[in-house]
Amino acid sequence: MKRVRVLLVDDNERFLESVERYLGSIPEMNIVSAGKATSGVEAIRLSAKLKPDLILMDLTMPTLNGLAATRVIKQEADAPRVIILTIHENDEYKKAAREAGADGFVTKSEFADQLLPLIDSLFYHPRSEAG
Repeated sequence: MKRVRVLLVDDNERFLESVERYLGSIPEMNIVSAGKATSGVEAIRLSAKLKPDLILMDLTMPTLNGLAATRVIKQEADAPRVIILTIHENDEYKKAAREAGADGFVTKSEFADQLLPLIDSLFYHPRSEAG
């Protein structure tokens, strides 16, 4: 199974550590941490430097929010997939995430149920464009 290198971005360092531990506890998914960032600015810098396959991006952060950072990152050649991971359960945010180029949107309250199936669909079992 392909290894997926993920950059974790959230201004809550405890949440970052929890997500890193959670992803590492599921070896069959072969997801490894490429790094962690606590701001959108740092996410842009580390994305260009580390070239992760996936970024789990918080929506609300000081200085530069996750939507603005996603827009910049998605302009990179060979841009990584980006999943917005947020506490906000609002259709306007989902729409804004799509418009920014995000590949997925998961609320933190549904993290355990939705994140792994979404990663699976993006990297291991992508849907065909025709289907």
